[in-house]
Amino acid sequence: MNTFTKSALALAAGVSLAIAAPLAALAHVSIDPGQAEPGDYALITVKVPNESETEKTNRVELKLPTDTPFTSVRFVPVPGWDAELVRSELPEPVMVGESEITEAVTSIVWTAQPGSELGDGALLLLPVSLGPIPDVGSVVLTAEQTYTDGSVVSWSGTEEDAEKPAPVLFITDEPVGHHDATETEDAHGDGDAMESDHDAASASSDPVARGLGIAGLVAGLGAIVVAFSFRRPTTK
Repeated sequence: MNTFTKSALALAAGVSLAIAAPLAALAHVSIDPGQAEPGDYALITVKVPNESETEKTNRVELKLPTDTPFTSVRFVPVPGWDAELVRSELPEPVMVGESEITEAVTSIVWTAQPGSELGDGALLLLPVSLGPIPDVGSVVLTAEQTYTDGSVVSWSGTEEDAEKPAPVLFITDEPVGHHDATETEDAHGDGDAMESDHDAASASSDPVARGLGIAGLVAGLGAIVVAFSFRRPTTK
């Protein structure tokens, strides 16, 4: 194997790792949108991918905060899945507006009906309405995903590089990875700032497209490697 072939193989391997990392990070329970305004009633969608090749997801629980409870919690019926609002007594009374709240909905539980379990490669969308949104920085919505073999995956990590990150609803805090448009506007002007924000949003909102583009690059490099691997040396 000549030097060119070795270099091409190394480059292809590096690009493969680059695409695998971001796509793997996408496979976790999340919410969309991840932002809301204080006082609003937000309609969010809980996105649940099935990560097991052998087992199916048959139960999902979304745990709601007890220190800043939502007084209005409603679910949108999903065919094949039963939903239950679990009400509990709060650890301490909480003032919401002018009312003192002592109990609230503290979790939503979805259970699959027979034959409707979430299989390999499938994505479950669970819309819910929450409100009024508290005037805080962010709210962590811990999720638990149960599989047909009884195993439970807890999406509760709050550190930046958590392996099983919890869904977070950002309110007055800036979402992770958000870029301040003011700094861009000062540097480039209003029009450039808007264009920059649009480009950044487009890039971040379509990681799959980026992944497919990188995959095409990997395929092209692979073709080069094959071509040069089978190329016969020129006879002098």
